[in-house]
Amino acid sequence: MCLDQLAVRPRTRAELATALARRGISPEVAVQVLERYDEVGIIDDAAFARAWVSSRHQGRGLARRALANELRQRGVDAETAGAALDDLDPDTEAATARALVDRKLRTARGEPEAVFRRLVGMLARKGYGAGLAFRVVKDAMAAQSEEAAEFADAVDADALADLEGGERTE
Repeated sequence: MCLDQLAVRPRTRAELATALARRGISPEVAVQVLERYDEVGIIDDAAFARAWVSSRHQGRGLARRALANELRQRGVDAETAGAALDDLDPDTEAATARALVDRKLRTARGEPEAVFRRLVGMLARKGYGAGLAFRVVKDAMAAQSEEAAEFADAVDADALADLEGGERTE
């Protein structure tokens, strides 16, 4: 059963334990099987986490927060997830956010305020912090057109600083 699961895609130890429990396998037998898989290297949550972070960041543009949540949902412990997420540096994350915004901005239509909200919302759904999202969208819009640059200049820099510092302003 475990090999069938692993043939579809890599899995964490927790995912395999859940699959075995769903099939009615006793916990004692499941632990023995999973320990043996650990011994021979078939299951490696650390390798899974590193591959997951790399793949999902590059492929979907997900930020650290979203990636950490996905790893947690797959049963990867916090220490292992943290080690995998350490490979993702803030500069790479900011560059990925900018690339996502630039791609969406090329086809964005509407008033600058609405475009700004949609782009910041897109980054938020991908796990980017509000401060980074505002800064990246503001910079991208300022580079796009004169009207967008005027709107971007009007975005409150103090509010952005508060958001980057962890505070939320309403």
